[in-house]
Amino acid sequence: MLKEQARLITKLNILMDVSTICTAFWLSYQIRGQYGGLLGMQHYSWVLLVVIPLWMYLLKHFGLYYSQRTSSFRDLLVKLAKVHLSGGIIVSSAIYLAEPHGYSRGFFGLFITLLFFMLGTEQLVARSALRQIRQQGYNFRNILVVGTQRSAEKLIDLIELHKSWGLRIAGIIQPEEGELKREVRGQRVIGTLDSLVQVCKKNPIDEVIFCSSHEECTFDIAHYMGVLDELGITVRTVLAVSFNLTDRTEFSVFHDQIPLLTLKPTALTNEQLFVKRCIDIAGSIVGLALALLLAPFIALAIKLESPGPLFFGQTRVGLHGRTFTCWKFRTMFVDAEERKKELMHLNEMGGAIFKIANDPRITRVGRFLRKTSLDELPQFWNVFKGEMSLVGTRPPTPDEVEHYENWQRKRICMKPGITGLWQVSGRNSIKDFDEIVRLDLRYMEEGNLWLDIKLLFKTVKVVFLREGAS
Repeated sequence: MLKEQARLITKLNILMDVSTICTAFWLSYQIRGQYGGLLGMQHYSWVLLVVIPLWMYLLKHFGLYYSQRTSSFRDLLVKLAKVHLSGGIIVSSAIYLAEPHGYSRGFFGLFITLLFFMLGTEQLVARSALRQIRQQGYNFRNILVVGTQRSAEKLIDLIELHKSWGLRIAGIIQPEEGELKREVRGQRVIGTLDSLVQVCKKNPIDEVIFCSSHEECTFDIAHYMGVLDELGITVRTVLAVSFNLTDRTEFSVFHDQIPLLTLKPTALTNEQLFVKRCIDIAGSIVGLALALLLAPFIALAIKLESPGPLFFGQTRVGLHGRTFTCWKFRTMFVDAEERKKELMHLNEMGGAIFKIANDPRITRVGRFLRKTSLDELPQFWNVFKGEMSLVGTRPPTPDEVEHYENWQRKRICMKPGITGLWQVSGRNSIKDFDEIVRLDLRYMEEGNLWLDIKLLFKTVKVVFLREGAS
C-alpha cells in the first residue's frame, strides 16, 4: 500500500541522517576544541568516511529505515542505542588500529553521544510532524474497498488501528450477490459491483482495493481492474490475478501481511513527483512575482474596456475528481457564461470541449492577454497551493467531465497543468478532443522530469513567438 511513499521517505531519511552525522561531528569538534589539545579537523575527518556508510548499514539492519508508524518512540530509542553501541565498538577498534595514540578519545566519545541524541531528536520531530500533518487533514488518500469478507475486514481493521498512516476509507463495495449489507467493520457499504464505476466518477477516489481472497472471489477482478485503470484510478488487489503487467504495475506487501498487486495510472514515481512538486513551488513563486509586477497595468487595461471584476474564477476538475477554483485575468465580458449556450452550435471542437474562433465574448484586451498567455498568470497561485502543476493536463470543467467516456476520464488522474503537450503542439490546430486526450495520456504514461523541463522551455518559446494561442 505505502511502498511508493516509503521509498521516498527512506531516501529523505537517509539524507537527513547523513546531514545529522556531519553536523554532530562538527559540533563535537567545536565543543571539545574549547578545551584545547585538538589538531586540525582534517586530522579527524577520515572517521566520517567510516561512520557514514557504517551507520547507514546499521540503521537499516536494525529496522530504522523501515516503517516506524506502528512502533513506539521507546522502541525507536532502543534500536538507536543498538546502532551506536555496535557502531561505536567497530569504529573505536578502527581508530585504535589506525591511530592508537593520535586520535582524541574524548572527541570521539562526545561525537557518539551527541549523535545519539541528535538522531533521536530528528526521529521524534519527523514522527511528530507527519502525525500533525495528517491530523490537520493533509496527505490523506481516499480508499474504496471492494469486498465484505475476511480479507476486507482485516484490511479495514489495520487502517482503523493506524489512522496516522493517512488512509481514509471512502466506502465499501459489496461484490457478493444477495441483500446489500449496511456496513462492514463500521464502514458503510455504498454499492455493488454494478455501481463501482459510477461511485468512482462521483467521488474523489484515489485508490480501489479488491479484498477478495482466492476462496472468496466470485467475479472477474481483471475486468474491473482494466476498467478502473481506464478511468485513471490506482488499483490494488490482494488476489494474484492473470493480468497484463506493465512498468506501471508492481507487487508489494501491505504491513507485512497482505500481498498486493498495484496498477498505477501514471509513469512518474513518488521520488519524481516530489521533485516535480519542488519545481512547481519554485516556478510558482517566480510566476507570482511576475504577476504582481504586471497586475497594475493589466488591471487598468481590463477596467478601461469592460466593467467587472479583474479576475475570473471558474470551477475546474483536478486530481481524481477534486474540484478547485481556477483563476485567470478576466478576458471576456461579464455575461460570457450566459452567452455560451447561444454559441454552442458554433463549437469547432469535437468532443467534450467548447472553443470557437473569433469568440464575440472576448474583449480586445482579452485577446491580447490570451495571445500572450498573460491571462494565465494567476494560475501560478493554483500551482503554489498544490491544485495544479506547471506541467500537466488541461483542467476541464465539471460539465466537460460529465460527458467523458471512460477512457477519457484517465486524464484527470493527475494534477492539471498550466502547460502540457497539447499547449506546445499547436493547440489551435487540434480540433478533435480525442486527440487532446491522447496527448495527455501519452504524457502521463511516458512522462518524466526531463520531459517536464523540455515542455517548460517549449512553452516559453511558444509564448514569445505567440504560436498557437488565440
